[in-house]
Amino acid sequence: MHDLDIVILAAGKGTRMRSQLPKVLHTLAGKPMVQHVLETANGLNPSRTHVVIGHGADQLREALAEFKVSFALQEEQKGTGHAVAQAQPHLGSGIVLVLYGDVPLIRRDTLANLLAQVDEQHMGLLTVTLDDPSGYGRIVRDSDGHAVAIVEQKDANNEQLAITECNTGIMAMTSAQLKRWLPQLSAENAQGEYYLTDVIAMAASEGVKVATAQPHNATEVEGVNNRSQMARLERAYQQQTAETLMAQGVALADPARIDVRGKLTCGHDVFIDVGCVFEGDVELGEGVRVGPYCIIKNSTIGAESEIHSHSVIDTAVAAGLNQVGPYARLRPGTRLAVKAKVGNFVETKNADVGEGSKINHLSYVGDARLGRDVNVGAGTITCNYDGVNKHRTEIGDNAFIGSNTALVAPVTVGKGATVGAGSTIAKDVTEYALAVTRSRQLEKPDWPRPVKKVK
Repeated sequence: MHDLDIVILAAGKGTRMRSQLPKVLHTLAGKPMVQHVLETANGLNPSRTHVVIGHGADQLREALAEFKVSFALQEEQKGTGHAVAQAQPHLGSGIVLVLYGDVPLIRRDTLANLLAQVDEQHMGLLTVTLDDPSGYGRIVRDSDGHAVAIVEQKDANNEQLAITECNTGIMAMTSAQLKRWLPQLSAENAQGEYYLTDVIAMAASEGVKVATAQPHNATEVEGVNNRSQMARLERAYQQQTAETLMAQGVALADPARIDVRGKLTCGHDVFIDVGCVFEGDVELGEGVRVGPYCIIKNSTIGAESEIHSHSVIDTAVAAGLNQVGPYARLRPGTRLAVKAKVGNFVETKNADVGEGSKINHLSYVGDARLGRDVNVGAGTITCNYDGVNKHRTEIGDNAFIGSNTALVAPVTVGKGATVGAGSTIAKDVTEYALAVTRSRQLEKPDWPRPVKKVK
């Protein structure tokens, strides 16, 4: 491909979003809309990418700091033509592709098809045919069927309003063409703005043909102006993701009730129940079953594991054949060995849970390492924080921790040791020993209960 510049327009405020956040930073599938556009643009291997910013410029610079882009500032929003003009001094001598930061679902192959048609005798325009074209600029064609102009709705006559082929705003041309046409733009229109779309008529007058292409579906080129449109595109994205997952063999209880906000990789025979949310980079091994309403973020779940309902897993690793939940919370740094089990209402953090070990219910285990086949009784906690520093708890293989035990770190419970229920363990327990710190039970026979006094 020729030297390629991509210009992404992202200067608008988005008044109808009713938000202090710049419109293009509102998230779709967990990422700002403009990031979706940038990632698609990067797939075209551009020589340079330019983002035109205006409202919330500093916020956009910060949000896109990890991307290799240059910024062009549009201090006053005077239309799309004026916006592109801000990036013009930084363009190379090849092809220029104009995209929009609030059109997040555009596909790379659609853009590649458009770019393939551009040369000195042709510019490219992406159009879409809509059942209801209200609000869109209409594509005007001559008697030979060539696109010769775009008329905005507010400037269109009744005959032009009947046209259903619409402008998406996405276009490509050579840098030389753009530099010829931009200075000729006029703001003499209903909006008082410099429309980039006016270059279509300029191309026609020069004898440059306007090559048109269309997307796979209209949703691909739909922009976002309000919360309702944002929600509609979110569901469209999730539906596409669900279809892709099912094509890969993933069983979804309901394709309309899954949210993937990042990258979800699945092995064979994975089942995902309703209402689950996957964030960041998540990997589910073969035969994994995820119950309803679970949230899994930046985690790996090994083969044949079962995540029961309403569990939250964040930056954790389960090696395989694990049981988690229901209502479990695995916080960052949790690592479950094969066949380890974390049951209902258990919270773990920075914990290594050994092979076959069980924390079945109502416990907190943080900054700890459990050996193999450890049993942790209900209500057990590791007291890992002294108000300033974190301390570790070490529990050896085959240890048994009785219910309602407090392990005051730093502390080690030896291999095969037993801790009696209700104990507070502040000293190390030797291997195969029994440790009990229970108070002596006191009993008073025939003790009369207090009774309420009569006033």
